[in-house]
Amino acid sequence: MLDAKFIRQNADLVKAGAKKKRVACDVDGFIALDSERRELGQRADELRSVQKSAGKDIAQASNEERPALLEAQKAVKTELKALEERLGAVETGMRDLQLVIPNVPADEVPEGADDTDNVEVRRVGEAPSFDFEAVDHIEIANRQGWLDIEAGARLAGSRNYVLIGDLALLEGAVLQFAFDHMIAKGFVPLSVPMLLRPEPLYGTGYFPGGEEQTYRTDDRDDLYLAGTSEVPVTALHADQILALEDLPKRYVARTTCYRREAGTYGKDTKGIYRVHQFQKVEQVILDVADEANSIEQHHAILRNSEEVMQALDLPYRVVNVCGGDLGVPHVQKFDIETWMPGRDAFGETHSASRFYDYQARRLGLRYRDAEGRVQHCHTLNNTVAASTRMLIALLENHKWGDGTVRVPEALRPYVGGREGLGRPVE
Repeated sequence: MLDAKFIRQNADLVKAGAKKKRVACDVDGFIALDSERRELGQRADELRSVQKSAGKDIAQASNEERPALLEAQKAVKTELKALEERLGAVETGMRDLQLVIPNVPADEVPEGADDTDNVEVRRVGEAPSFDFEAVDHIEIANRQGWLDIEAGARLAGSRNYVLIGDLALLEGAVLQFAFDHMIAKGFVPLSVPMLLRPEPLYGTGYFPGGEEQTYRTDDRDDLYLAGTSEVPVTALHADQILALEDLPKRYVARTTCYRREAGTYGKDTKGIYRVHQFQKVEQVILDVADEANSIEQHHAILRNSEEVMQALDLPYRVVNVCGGDLGVPHVQKFDIETWMPGRDAFGETHSASRFYDYQARRLGLRYRDAEGRVQHCHTLNNTVAASTRMLIALLENHKWGDGTVRVPEALRPYVGGREGLGRPVE
């Protein structure tokens, strides 16, 4: 969340940022409550001082003076109690408003209402030219007996699936290659829980606002299934003060992710493009509060993922995400969209995000700088590989004319050295 002092001093900037993101929030209401909170706090401090002085006066007072002093002390106590109750209500109201005031987007974030207004930064690779009609991943996988959507639905409802044989093998290969790629770059591998308390989801900015897309257990446990390992990894050091020499923290996690995808209809729900469960490799950086450094780190994590895409011979483009498609916590986000011949379009496969200290303030994630001052960290994250969409791209871009699928050289060590998967089909 944004610092209260920053909101006070930059109200117009914060309002403009919210407008650019198309996020409804009450900046003026927050400032009014903040002003009231400071006035109430000052008055409460004055009354506590009066109480402290009165205690000494009562102890030294004569029998004749004491009743009046006690009555005055009682009045002070009553007023202080009412003030503290109001102060608690004001602070709760402030917190509720502060949680939905979005981070201020960078000047480089383009104007726009939704993902159709995202701005292309660059394209890498060429879409494949086939001597045969391009088919989608569903047909490719079905012909090989690799995908069972009906079984997935029987087991877990719509938008679930079962991967069989070589496609399950290919999924593991992609994820392990991405994981190994990040470890080779010095990222520390993590295995983290994905069944989480609500605090990490509020801390990373997914709540409030993302509850509809999140699976929740019953009231007894009050636990949630996370849609990305960004949440537990970023929250790993919540409420801690890290040593300067321990930064940056560079983590990579491979996890299963869960998303309700409520309200999603149409072609995106066909096949395995938009599903309720998938696997993902995620990179997360926690670092010092330096904007120039964060921008540099942002481009570095984007490069990490582009290296994976290039190693897999997948054509893609990078887009600068517009304000209306940007999340509440984000300063700026770059998406990688990979060419998917079956869609005859690019489909989002990666999101590289920077947040400055927005998440860290909510999480209490801090460090002590060279002067000994406690500062909030900056946080960043990016997908390295998300299983189902990467499988779509691999099947559709690397299909051979006989129905088999070429394995990119980088993945061959993970599939027993095989150059292709599947059997020739008519």
